[in-house]
Amino acid sequence: MKLFVAADHRGFTAKEAIITYLKKRGYDTTDSGDDRYDPTDDFPVFAAKATSSVLTNTDSRAILLCGSGQGMIMAANRIKGIRAGLGWSRAAARGVRNDEDANVLAIPAELYDTNPQEVYAIIDEFLTTPFANAPRFIRRNKELDSL
Repeated sequence: MKLFVAADHRGFTAKEAIITYLKKRGYDTTDSGDDRYDPTDDFPVFAAKATSSVLTNTDSRAILLCGSGQGMIMAANRIKGIRAGLGWSRAAARGVRNDEDANVLAIPAELYDTNPQEVYAIIDEFLTTPFANAPRFIRRNKELDSL
C-alpha cells in the first residue's frame, strides 16, 4: 500500500514523526508537504496534493494533519472520489474503513501533541481494517461518489 502524508504548519512536527513510524513499519510513504515548517501555509494546498495522489495511485491512502483535523477533512472531502474520515479514536478509524471504505484519514495534531502512541494506534487501525463490502455500505458509497 502506498501512503501519502501531508500537513500544514500545525501538523508539521507530527507528520515528520508519523512518516518515520510508517517507514519503520514497511509502508511505501511519500511526504506530500509541506517540506519545511511555514507558519503561514494553508491546509487546502496539502490536502489537494495528497488526495490527488491517492486518486492516481491504485492501492493508496492518505493521512492528513492539521490542528483539529477538521480543516483537512473538509478540504479532502471536496475532491470527487475521496472519502475522508476524522481519526480521533481507534473506533472512528475502524468505522470509516469498515463502513465507508475511507481512503483518507485526517488526524488532529492536537491529539498527537498529547498522545502520540494513541495516534499511531489510530493509524494502524485505519491501515489494517478492511472494507466490509456489505451491500448497504456499497450503496451508500456509490451515493457519496455521485454527489
